[in-house]
Amino acid sequence: MDRKKFLKKACLSGLCFCGFSSIAIGTNNDNDATSDPNIKLQKEWLSNLLSNLNQDLDKKVLKHVIKKSAIIHYNNLNMDAVLSEYVGDLDKFNNFLETAWGWKIDYNRASKVLLADENKNYCVCPIIEYKKDINTEAICYCSEGFAEKMFSTVIGSPVKATVVSSVRKGDLSCIYKIEIP
Repeated sequence: MDRKKFLKKACLSGLCFCGFSSIAIGTNNDNDATSDPNIKLQKEWLSNLLSNLNQDLDKKVLKHVIKKSAIIHYNNLNMDAVLSEYVGDLDKFNNFLETAWGWKIDYNRASKVLLADENKNYCVCPIIEYKKDINTEAICYCSEGFAEKMFSTVIGSPVKATVVSSVRKGDLSCIYKIEIP
């Protein structure tokens, strides 16, 4: 099952309340199609909060706090079950990411560094809208946490993920650097 179909099924069946439904039904966060005023309020509130935290908090502290929040989204999507058939088989998982989710994977086995490019020109974050005039790039730390948890689960040991490119920072797509021990 590809990522879009999986997310659409999860969201429409009520398993995902995080806002991913906007992606699943074919919209992106540049033009949020949410008609529910409460969800819109929550996304705007979170955008403002992240913008202010990004300005006022030490980056190391901010990264630590936001990264820990990734587990909520990971668990909400029941990722352990999604990843279960890939545990211990990074090549199979990378193939899944490329074919089902449309990612571009570049894995250097010698350096044990993997670059995972989401290969999309929009932010897929379901939590807050992406608006070019509001600096919400701190949410990318959540993406780092999600990528770390996802690849750590597949590999069977902790990895380090870093966002090296982000649509929210003005880049063409979001790219994660995964360092494998």
